[in-house]
Amino acid sequence: MFVPAIKGQGTEEQQKKWLPMAYKFQIIGCYAQTELGHGSNVQGLETTATFDPSTDEFVMHSPTLTSSKWWPGGLGKASTHAVVYARLITEGKDYGIHGFIVQLRSLDDHSPLPGVTLGDIGGKFGSGAYNSMDNGVLRFDHVRIPRDQMLMRLSQVTREGKYVHSDVPKQLLYGTMVYVRQTIVADASKALSRAVCIAVRYSAIRKQFGSQDGGPETQVLNYKTQQSRLFPLLASAYAYRFVGQWLKWLYTDVNQKLEAKDYSTLPEAHACTAGLKSVTTSATADAIEECRKLCGGHGYLNSSGLPELFAVYVPACTYEGDNVVLLLQVARFLMKTVSQVAAGKQPVGTIAYMGNIQHLMQCKSAVNTAEDWLNPAAIKEVFEARALRMAVNCAQNISKAPSQEEGFSELSPDLLEAAVAHVQLIIVT
Repeated sequence: MFVPAIKGQGTEEQQKKWLPMAYKFQIIGCYAQTELGHGSNVQGLETTATFDPSTDEFVMHSPTLTSSKWWPGGLGKASTHAVVYARLITEGKDYGIHGFIVQLRSLDDHSPLPGVTLGDIGGKFGSGAYNSMDNGVLRFDHVRIPRDQMLMRLSQVTREGKYVHSDVPKQLLYGTMVYVRQTIVADASKALSRAVCIAVRYSAIRKQFGSQDGGPETQVLNYKTQQSRLFPLLASAYAYRFVGQWLKWLYTDVNQKLEAKDYSTLPEAHACTAGLKSVTTSATADAIEECRKLCGGHGYLNSSGLPELFAVYVPACTYEGDNVVLLLQVARFLMKTVSQVAAGKQPVGTIAYMGNIQHLMQCKSAVNTAEDWLNPAAIKEVFEARALRMAVNCAQNISKAPSQEEGFSELSPDLLEAAVAHVQLIIVT
């Protein structure tokens, strides 16, 4: 995250200065955004960066215990530098969250610099698992950095302390986010594939029950109960792999559009990647545990590979955005899209199906027999109709509430289901 942040938010000069050092490991960087008190709510971060025009410096400070940076990987023991997200204050005004490159440790003896308190936050879930990662805590006591260490591609502070927006739109931040979430979805496919591979092989080798006349016992894989639990997970492993590959294409497409100053598909790309990150990581974490149970008592042994895989994987459900919060962001996008479709706007990309609203709201399923499920077009229409009807139903119910925000809050469980249905349609497609 250190390098993509500088690529996405640093000026050309900043990139030329910092990226070669990072690539050569002359410096070791981390990404210090999450705090003890705030994670998903980035706008609520408390760390401050106050500009001092008398010295042309920013003063980085942690005013409260909850403003301690908490969780950044590589921070606890390794990192010499961090991209720190803090509230930019200049001329007495708070301009919200911005990124700053801050040196944390000496390049001579690796000791923390004056005013910097940092360390490892301690043991985490599992015995091995993610404990090889030095997730850290960081606090600043009026630490000064040069003004040019503010990431200034999207906005600047002048020598006099004036805050200036650049003509580069802040939507460029989406490119980095799409890249990170695409990687997370690809990782979900790999983790799920591993778990399913272990469970399928075990189920093929393990024999138990079934013989009444002294003959061989039945392979566990031949029991319908085992198949009904295991085969959908096998299918999902393939689906997540394909959707991960598609996200790589989406990332390239988003970047090309950004370079051409076309920002029209960004909200859809954001909702798509947020939803896929949420659904694939939650499903994979649950699936690894299911695979452990599918291997009976042996699945609990470390030698099965499943306990360690589970412990290593489950953080994915809460990093880069809590999964429920991400799905609610998808739901907001869906509600906005429904209102735009009602106003005559034609949806594109992963929400293009909403343009077929009249047909999908009324059509009856063409899937009635087992053979019908072999028709991809019929399956897709079923998923489209379900996703659209759930979204429209939520939008109608929100419109009856005293206010939009009150309606959204009250109907959040229904909105989560509508968001999941939309994401599942993307995966099926």
